[in-house]
Amino acid sequence: MSDVLLDVKDLSVSFHHPRRGELRAVSGINYTVKKGEIMGLVGESGSGKSVEAYSIMGLLGASAKIEGGSAHFEGRDILAMTKKELESFRGGEASMIFQNPRSFLDPVYTIGRQMVETILAHDNTVTKSEAKSRSLDMLRDVMIRNREHVMRQYPFELSGGMCQRIMIAIALLCNPKLLIADEPTTSLDVTTQAQIIQILKGFQSRSGMSMIYITHNFGIVAELCDKVSVMYAGCILEQGPTDDIFYRAAHPYTQMLHKMTPRMDSPAKEPSQQVEWGAFDPYTHPPGCVFHPRCPSCMEVCRSSIPPMISLDSGHIACCWLLVEGMGQGFEVWGSGKINA
Repeated sequence: MSDVLLDVKDLSVSFHHPRRGELRAVSGINYTVKKGEIMGLVGESGSGKSVEAYSIMGLLGASAKIEGGSAHFEGRDILAMTKKELESFRGGEASMIFQNPRSFLDPVYTIGRQMVETILAHDNTVTKSEAKSRSLDMLRDVMIRNREHVMRQYPFELSGGMCQRIMIAIALLCNPKLLIADEPTTSLDVTTQAQIIQILKGFQSRSGMSMIYITHNFGIVAELCDKVSVMYAGCILEQGPTDDIFYRAAHPYTQMLHKMTPRMDSPAKEPSQQVEWGAFDPYTHPPGCVFHPRCPSCMEVCRSSIPPMISLDSGHIACCWLLVEGMGQGFEVWGSGKINA
């Protein structure tokens, strides 16, 4: 039996803008998530990370169009599921934690009602009292005190950190096989962020669920993830085990993200590194490599031809002309002495 839980192949998603035309948000990405594995999906805002996640969950809006590809979950193509099948899949087999918990929680229902109804919608073998008991247990697991009182409260009566914990509790209520966490700690203070990460790690360790953790924070990736996919302009430019991405980053974009990440071991007087390479316009996909307008190591071939995906080591691949033999003269990947020639 295969140990692959989710297999995404050549997934492409676009949006139509009435004035600017088609926006290619996701362009032919490929990845797999094994059972019990945590994959980090890293990239700047606008790189297509959330769109990819919404595609997997069947939550794209009416303006979105899946141009091609497939997403197989235990052999079943999610993109071909009916509305009823998707409703059963979401929450039962796969759950998602959204960036803004207040946009997810219904403001007119109490926390308890939302949790109990989530359980009853996916498990018709439990009674309402059993669902309430399970909800209280889950609130305890996400470190919420005064659980009975919280069950009677509405989302607007709670802090952002509390709402985030409750959203995590709801996502985990039905013991999903896959959890997609879309930057769940972005708007939280550092202490609460650390607590949320520990909650997710603890549940994943106990349940053996798989997880896709979407973030721009390499520190979280290092602590939580088994492997990493680096995404830019709708494309995955590098993939590999977490150690490879940290210590042997091969793509200039991955290296750029490392340079933008604050380091605890940097000298106190050393200024933080800033990247002056502009921003990506999603409506103007350039020919050739999507990163070439910002790449400090851009060559002529990068401007005209899409680079191949190069295998660097077991499970470590990167899409860059600099890695093709004879093309990137003087270029060395991280871990071998320098970043670029």
